[in-house]
Amino acid sequence: RLLPLLLPLLLLLRPALGQGLGQTRFICTSVPLDGDVCAASALGTGSAEELKGTVLQLRETVLQQKETIMNQKETIRELTAKLGRCESQSVLEQPGEGKGRKGFSKNTMGDLSRPAAAETLSQLGQTLQSLKTRLENLEQFSRMNSSSQTNNLKDILQNKIDDLEKQVLSRVNSLEEGKLSPRNESEERGKIESTLTSLHQRISDLEKGQKDNRPPDRFQLTFPLRTNYMYAKVKKSLPEMYAFSICMWIKSSASPGMGTPFSYAVPGQANELVLIEWGNNPMEILINDKVAKLPFAINDGKWHHICVTWTTRDGVWEAYQDGTQTGNGENLAPYHPIKPQGVLVLGQEQDTLGGGFDATQAFVGELAHFNVWDRKLSPGEVYGLATCSSKALAGNVIAWAEANIDIYGGATKWTFEACRQLN
Repeated sequence: RLLPLLLPLLLLLRPALGQGLGQTRFICTSVPLDGDVCAASALGTGSAEELKGTVLQLRETVLQQKETIMNQKETIRELTAKLGRCESQSVLEQPGEGKGRKGFSKNTMGDLSRPAAAETLSQLGQTLQSLKTRLENLEQFSRMNSSSQTNNLKDILQNKIDDLEKQVLSRVNSLEEGKLSPRNESEERGKIESTLTSLHQRISDLEKGQKDNRPPDRFQLTFPLRTNYMYAKVKKSLPEMYAFSICMWIKSSASPGMGTPFSYAVPGQANELVLIEWGNNPMEILINDKVAKLPFAINDGKWHHICVTWTTRDGVWEAYQDGTQTGNGENLAPYHPIKPQGVLVLGQEQDTLGGGFDATQAFVGELAHFNVWDRKLSPGEVYGLATCSSKALAGNVIAWAEANIDIYGGATKWTFEACRQLN
């Protein structure tokens, strides 16, 4: 077995041996498998020892190379298996999938990662709920403009939303029963997303048409989720005020607590003026961090008109719900004027000037006709606002108008007619 390994070595040694021994002959002698090659050699003792050492080195080298080859074969098998998985996934992917699509990413050495079924369905559910709410506003618009074309559009959109809800329900059942393969799940999601996109664009176009035709104060803000990024900002700050009246229409069924309809922060005081209903506490008004509890009962998912008035003299305050005074008190931040040059935010409670929002204190619901006066309104004026009197005044400090409000984070503006909510 060693003869093929020895022959190249002997050929290399031939010149050196020729120089030392003169004319030389090489004799090939057969050696038994268990015999000693060095003992059967015709060479001298020293040369035999050298050859023995060389043979051992060659044997060690062969073993190392064999081990290396085995390791390489194992590596090749692993890479081949991974390549096979990648190729099988690429067959399942649709053109353009995995590129710029939110929620999908490609792992080249493993399985294709997908969002959890519950998360995906939750997102679809929220989108459908948002579209249905917007459709309700379109229905209000259609009642104001009772044309057959508007009604037909409303019916078409309603049918599309119904179909989408059926698709989502079918997808829930398929996911629970494990029927959807990655290919089918991807195709089903693509169809639903495509329909949602088309429906969203159609409703947006209709809403744009409404906006062009509606008065500047007939709109509402909607905050559908409890987040720390969804809010509206009043472009104008408050002046220094020694009295105020703040009134608005509000609708919420959030629990526990509807959150913060508005907050006004100034440098050095984040709680200069805040209206908040947090956790299981009643609604409160904060002025310079001083608190008064307000006897409101409005967390029923219906529209309510509320007003809060205050004067710095003795800190006297009054609370009105739906045109009727429900509470009053005094010693609320007495002789402290409301400071100017602050930031007025709708939908979030500020912990820092213009920011530091906490999702647990965010307002969830709808809000409209937020007006601010720098004086105390009379009970008759408050009643006129709550009953949509034609003589009702707009705020002389902050008047409700679309041009005065910027929205962020997904809060939306929709058509709102306060008087129709009372019918």
